[in-house]
Amino acid sequence: MQTFHLTPTPIVPSQLEPEMDNEATGALVTFVGRVRNRNEGKNVQFLFYEGADGIAGSEFEKINRETRSRFDIEDIRCVHRTGRLELGDIAVWIGVSARHRGAAFDACQFVIDALKQRLPIWKKEHYADGDSGWINHP
Repeated sequence: MQTFHLTPTPIVPSQLEPEMDNEATGALVTFVGRVRNRNEGKNVQFLFYEGADGIAGSEFEKINRETRSRFDIEDIRCVHRTGRLELGDIAVWIGVSARHRGAAFDACQFVIDALKQRLPIWKKEHYADGDSGWINHP
């Protein structure tokens, strides 16, 4: 599996976690981001994600290197959806493995925060009132 990729297909965590098995690690921390039904006081019906795959992959590799330099971890993986996502769908999955849980938890937090700030992935929310809007779109 690649360290990072965008996909239009549903994310299935039970298929991703075994790829991170490593006898040297004692912890695997995962983050699952799902589509929620409300944002900023509006009822959300569905989302649409777009992403620049090559640029996002390159930027994630920078995040990967930064994370490894800050935390004592073994592996990082991330999958992010594109296209239309319904309520409850998984939008992003991140896995971080480490010898110890503290490093894995801290690194996972760092990765999701960096990803949301730096990756060229854009979200358009579609609301129950028929309105829609891009979130953090340039």
